[in-house]
Amino acid sequence: MSTYLGEFEQLVLLAILRLGKDASGSAIREAVQDGSARTVWIGAIYTTLQRMADKGLVTSSVAEPAAPGERRRKIFSLEPAGQAALSQAYATWARMTRGLKPRLESM
Repeated sequence: MSTYLGEFEQLVLLAILRLGKDASGSAIREAVQDGSARTVWIGAIYTTLQRMADKGLVTSSVAEPAAPGERRRKIFSLEPAGQAALSQAYATWARMTRGLKPRLESM
């Protein structure tokens, strides 16, 4: 079964993939903002993460503080279904843009 991912969901999953074991909500927000050059509210990140968790695309775990006095962080990771959905979205993008690089770059 395929899972359709909206653009924002793709950005969040790509951020989790990029961040690996450092994929906390605030780090995901920063990565999405940096990569998309748009303002992203932390509430939008957590709402999207919860929706994707409900679909079985991501899971979360609590990481112990790195240093005394720091808060514990919730770390998000891709589930196999999330990896498959992201891979499918990437393959679709690659097929649709094949041969268009010069035209896209000149726009």
